[in-house]
Amino acid sequence: MALDGVFLHKLTKEIKTVEGMHIDKIHQPSNDELVLLLRRPGKTVRLLVSANPATARVHFTESRPENPAEPPLFCMLLRKHLSSARILSVEQTGLERVLTIKTVATNEMGDTVYPELIIELIGASSNIVLVLNGKIIDALHRSNIENSTRIIHAGAVYCYPPRPNKLNILECGAKVLYNRVLENVNEKLDKALLLSAEGFSPLLCREIAGADITVSELTAYHKNMLLEKLKKIENEILSGGAPTLLKKSDGTAFDFSFTNIEQYGKDVTNETLESYSALLEEFYTSRATFQRVAKQSHDILKLLTIMSARAEKRMNMRLIDLKKCENREQLRVFGELIKANLFALENGQRFAEVQNYYDENLGVIRIPMNPALTPSQNAAKYFKDYKKSYTAEQTLKKLIEADKQEIEYLDSVLDALSRAETLSEMAAIREELANEGYIKRPTNIKKSPPKQNFGEAISPSGYRVLYGKNNRMNEELTLKVAAKNDMWFHIKNMPGAHVVVLCGGKELTAADMDFAAAVAAKNSKGAALTTAPVDYTLIKNVKKMPGGKTGMVTYTAYKTYFIKNKA
Repeated sequence: MALDGVFLHKLTKEIKTVEGMHIDKIHQPSNDELVLLLRRPGKTVRLLVSANPATARVHFTESRPENPAEPPLFCMLLRKHLSSARILSVEQTGLERVLTIKTVATNEMGDTVYPELIIELIGASSNIVLVLNGKIIDALHRSNIENSTRIIHAGAVYCYPPRPNKLNILECGAKVLYNRVLENVNEKLDKALLLSAEGFSPLLCREIAGADITVSELTAYHKNMLLEKLKKIENEILSGGAPTLLKKSDGTAFDFSFTNIEQYGKDVTNETLESYSALLEEFYTSRATFQRVAKQSHDILKLLTIMSARAEKRMNMRLIDLKKCENREQLRVFGELIKANLFALENGQRFAEVQNYYDENLGVIRIPMNPALTPSQNAAKYFKDYKKSYTAEQTLKKLIEADKQEIEYLDSVLDALSRAETLSEMAAIREELANEGYIKRPTNIKKSPPKQNFGEAISPSGYRVLYGKNNRMNEELTLKVAAKNDMWFHIKNMPGAHVVVLCGGKELTAADMDFAAAVAAKNSKGAALTTAPVDYTLIKNVKKMPGGKTGMVTYTAYKTYFIKNKA
C-alpha cells in the first residue's frame, strides 16, 4: 500500500525524537532517495527519505545503502545548506502525507538561517524540497512550468500541496466525521469514508466499512457500528495502535498498517513489530534495493541481449559459409583432371568430359569450363578457388570459435547480471564490460568500483566455500586466491559461479560434495534444474583460456557430480 496520512502521523511521533539532533552527513544512494546521518552525544541514527512513487516513505534505517562514486548535484546542495544543521522540529501537515523538518544552521557569511526540508509523500507527485525563508532553494523533482499548477523551481515561493476538502478526525472528532460520511448517500461506504476522511487509505476505509454496502442501505445497527469503529480508530491514532505487518500464508509481506486488519480473513496474518520504522524497513528495503538494481541493470541487459543476438546471427552466417567450403576437394580434383588432359582439350570449350582416375570405376566426369579461358587457365582457376576455399575454411573455423566464446562470455555476464543484488555488484559488471570494450567507461566516474567480497559459506565439515558473483571475481578466486590442491566446482556446460572449497588437499565427504555442488548449481543458469550436473576438479587442473575473456577457463581431469537442486 502507499503510506497514508494516518500512518505518517504515527510515524511522525517516532521521528520527532530527532529534534535537537545535528545533521552530520547526507547521502543520496539513488535518484529519489536520501539518507541523513543524525547525531547527538551518545546517539546516532539514519533517517531514510524516499520520493520514489512506488516506495515513497520516511523512516529510521539500520541498513547502509551503497552510494554512487560521485554524489548527485541535489545531494551536494543539501550538504551545503544542511551539513551541521540542528533539527528544531518535525511537523506533519494535518493528516496529509507531507512532513516538514525545520532546522537552524549557519550560512557561509556566518549568519543564522532556518532552512526547511519538506518531504512530500504523495504518490506520483512525491518530492523533497529545500526551502529557505519561504522560497525554494531547489527540489529533487522540479515541476513543469507550463503544465503544473504548483511551481517547484529554485527561487519560487513554496506552497504546500493543496489539502482536499476532507475532515481531519483529530480536529473534528469521530462524530463529525461520521455525519460527513452519511451525507454521501449514493456511495459505497468505503468510498464515502475515503471521500470524507483526511489521511485514510483505501485499506483502512475497507476495514472500517466491513461490508460491501452503500450509505443509503445502512441500518441503525450498521450506523452504530460505524460510529464505534471511527471512535476506535480515533483513539488508536491518538495513543493506541501498533506497527502491524500483514503477511500472506507463504510468509511474504503483503501490506502494513497501524491497526489489525481482519478483512482478508485467514489468508493474511497480522504481525506486530517493535517500531513503525522497523515495519517500513522490513516491508520496503528488499524491494527498494531490487528496484535500484533493476533500474541500473536495464541498459546493460538490453545491450547484452543485442550483442548476444548479433554474435549468434554472425556465427550462423559463418556456418553457412563454412558449409560451402565442404566441396573444395572437388575443385582440386577438377583442376588436376583438366591439367592431366590438356593435350585433348581445346580453347572455347564449355565442358570437359574426361576420365576420372580418382573414381575406382574410372568413369567419365563432365567438368564445367569457362570458354573465355584456355584449358590451362581453367585448371589454374580451379586450383586458385581451391586454395581460397581452404584459406576461408581455416579462417571461418577460427572466427566461429571466437563467436562461440563471445556468446558464452555474454551469456555468463547475463547470468551474473540476473544474480546481482547490490549496486556495487552492478558497478563491477559495468567495469568488466568496459575493460572488455563493450561499453565506454563514464568520464565522470573517478573512483574504481569498490572491491567485492566473494560469496562465502561453510561446508558440513567446516571448510570455507567461496564463490564468485561475476566473471572478474571468478577469475580472481580461481587463478589467484585458491591453492592448487583446493577443490573447484562449476555447473556443466552453462554459465555460473566458480566455487572453491578451501580444503587444502583433504578429501571431501559426501556431505561436503553435496554442499559445494549445490552452491555451484544455485549460483548458475542451471539453478532451476531438478538435477544439476556439476563438474569438479583440483584447482591445478583449471587454466585461463588462451586469449579468452575475463573469467573464461579450461579444465581437465574432472568428474561430474549430479546434485538434486533445492532452488
